[in-house]
Amino acid sequence: MADQDFLTAKIEQGFDQLDVDGNGMLTEEDHVEMGRRVAVSLGHAEDSPEAERIIGAYLAIWREVHLPFVPAGGQGIPKERFVASTRALADDPATAEAVLGKLADVYLRIADIDQDGRISPAEFLAFQRGHFPEFTEENAAEAFRHLDTDGDGALSPDEFSRAVVDFWTSSDPDAEGNWWMGRPAPDAG
Repeated sequence: MADQDFLTAKIEQGFDQLDVDGNGMLTEEDHVEMGRRVAVSLGHAEDSPEAERIIGAYLAIWREVHLPFVPAGGQGIPKERFVASTRALADDPATAEAVLGKLADVYLRIADIDQDGRISPAEFLAFQRGHFPEFTEENAAEAFRHLDTDGDGALSPDEFSRAVVDFWTSSDPDAEGNWWMGRPAPDAG
């Protein structure tokens, strides 16, 4: 498969996971539900202040990252538009680092349960399972081994950010960030 086809397949796979209700559109409601699922997966009660903070962070992601790409009069971003705008980031590394780096920073603050500045395997599993409910301990352990590029048993902010940026922009089938959602799908690597 050509590298660009590989990148498109990853982005499509990612979209399908983010489109929580499966309606073919990325919406504000998807972000609320992702925030809720992540909060619960991290061990917070649904109506707790911490859950509200996490949902608020996902709503900020919606407003700051995705809302500008909603077609006029639309309620969400159709899959084709999401794929095209995300693929465009691969051709603009500075914008990709700015946008996806900001997204990674938000994710890191949420996933870092003990606030030590690093993501442990257990934190990674809990955070990712909120996004990807079928994410198993085995998936997480395998993915974590690939993302922990220095092998120290934790994801540093740089490793965490690099994984997010590479997942959404790298056309290199060997990029470690391809493991962000677990084992890359057969049609995505």
